Amino acid sequence: MFTVESLNEAKIAENPVLGGMTQMDHEKVLFCQDKATGLKAIIAVHNTVLGPSLGGTRMWPYASEADALTDVLRLSRGMTYKSSLAGLNLGGGKAVIIGDSRKDKSEALFRRFGKFVHSLAGTYITAEDVGISPKDIEYINMETPYVAGKPTYLGGTGDPSPVTAYGVYMGIKAAAQKAYGSDDLHGKTIVVQGVGHVGEFLVEFLSKEGALIKIADIHQDRLKEVESKYSGVTIIGLDEVYTTGCDIYAPCALGATINDETLDLLKCDIIAGAANNQLKVESVHGMAVKEKGMLYVPDFLINAGGIINCYAEVKGTDVEHARMKTEQIYTTALDILNRSEKENTPTYIVANKMAEERIERIGKVKLSY
Repeated sequence: MFTVESLNEAKIAENPVLGGMTQMDHEKVLFCQDKATGLKAIIAVHNTVLGPSLGGTRMWPYASEADALTDVLRLSRGMTYKSSLAGLNLGGGKAVIIGDSRKDKSEALFRRFGKFVHSLAGTYITAEDVGISPKDIEYINMETPYVAGKPTYLGGTGDPSPVTAYGVYMGIKAAAQKAYGSDDLHGKTIVVQGVGHVGEFLVEFLSKEGALIKIADIHQDRLKEVESKYSGVTIIGLDEVYTTGCDIYAPCALGATINDETLDLLKCDIIAGAANNQLKVESVHGMAVKEKGMLYVPDFLINAGGIINCYAEVKGTDVEHARMKTEQIYTTALDILNRSEKENTPTYIVANKMAEERIERIGKVKLSY
């Protein structure tokens, strides 16, 4: 089983594909391209000990193919830990499509991508992620049944974003309980970085509880829309995210926002948000967060609501069942925060160990999927 301490970035740089797969212990990576539709995508299957790998597809205009590969390897590994920690019988996988989700989408592109997903014969089940809409999922589903988060009119549970946001909300409340002795968020100042699908639903939960919410996003139209819909919301600039004093910082956009530069600027008690891979280098920045006295709720715990929702669809249960299971994130988060304090160990290490232990235990009683 891969552990973060074993990661050798020099070897990955020298051998970016097999080197990265070996260091992170991936099972397979599929590179996809289609000239007719303009599709360029990568699908990564990290681990299938607990079950088929499940993880969303992300569409993003990566600066390079190397950046896309790094992202999909990190994201798919995170899905393994996320599903394990949530108690799901799923492995970890992820896909990225290189492109601008506002300009490069087409039915043909997503249907061609669906064929690539289908070629993996069920070892990877896809779903929504950044830049992907329910309509895109519908196109993918035209070519493969290995899709979760389908629209309700196709028999699915719909957009998993509300359940993901609910899990983040539960994690934030658990951290508040640990830090302040109460999980009441009324009057707490919370910076939400990124107000896409998940970020907006999180703002809604926080607004209803009377939190003071400061939002930032790369898309000005989204900012204005969210500000107009919810009370207690104020727009701040992207350059103000890390310098604005707050009680809670909730990163809900892309990862690696907890790094050497931002940690020198951040003024908060709690870091708890929906983004994946928030710590740029887990072994470095996970420890740094602890040393600064901040409570960090591991991202692959707090944002598990989406995968729980998708698992409910795969197993034939409903959204209410997924929501009830997502509430358990509160209890798990408190357990991790308490163990971290008792063992004087960063929260990410405690969470990693819990996930790895379950995979190891189950791996002894069943074969890989």
